[in-house]
Amino acid sequence: MYKRYFKRVLDCCIALTALVVLSPLLLAVAVWLHFANKGAGAFFMQERPGLHGKVFRIIKFKTMTDERDACGNLLPDAERLTRVGRLVRSTSIDELPQLWNVLKGDMALIGPRPLLVRYLPLYSPEQARRHLVRPGITGWAQCHGRNAISWTEKLRLDVWYVDHCTLKNDLIIMFATIKKVICRSDINQEGNATMEAFNGNN
Repeated sequence: MYKRYFKRVLDCCIALTALVVLSPLLLAVAVWLHFANKGAGAFFMQERPGLHGKVFRIIKFKTMTDERDACGNLLPDAERLTRVGRLVRSTSIDELPQLWNVLKGDMALIGPRPLLVRYLPLYSPEQARRHLVRPGITGWAQCHGRNAISWTEKLRLDVWYVDHCTLKNDLIIMFATIKKVICRSDINQEGNATMEAFNGNN
């Protein structure tokens, strides 16, 4: 009952309230990033697979510039990540615009993180089960290592959540996420500004 009906109603109520309450902060961060990103804009939008693999456009605060090398290729993430962007990312403020995705029905507050479309054919049948629920702003994997664990472990945790989507577990995830945000832990994978790409074997 919770997974099919109540969870969606609760998501909409919380997302709408949060957007209203946080609107001054969201506006201030957008203006700040507009200047810090050297003309690259304050928002990042990208196609991601959602429920049942249906593709939608996720929205986040943009934490990197669009600077390129002499050949026109984007510089590595670590070089494009601005000081402001690092702060916004470490506090998870960059995720807040996804509250709009929650209102639209693309996402839930809690669920497996929406990954890249190009990863879809790389999942095993078991890993692909992560798409049986709406993707979330935070999830079970984010509470157990976030970007600091392997892809195999992260996807295993995502599938675990699909089979254990309850109000109790959502509350556990919510409070664990708040704790990690306060402690700013597991933001990056060792040796990377973000996390290495998934190739089906890692």
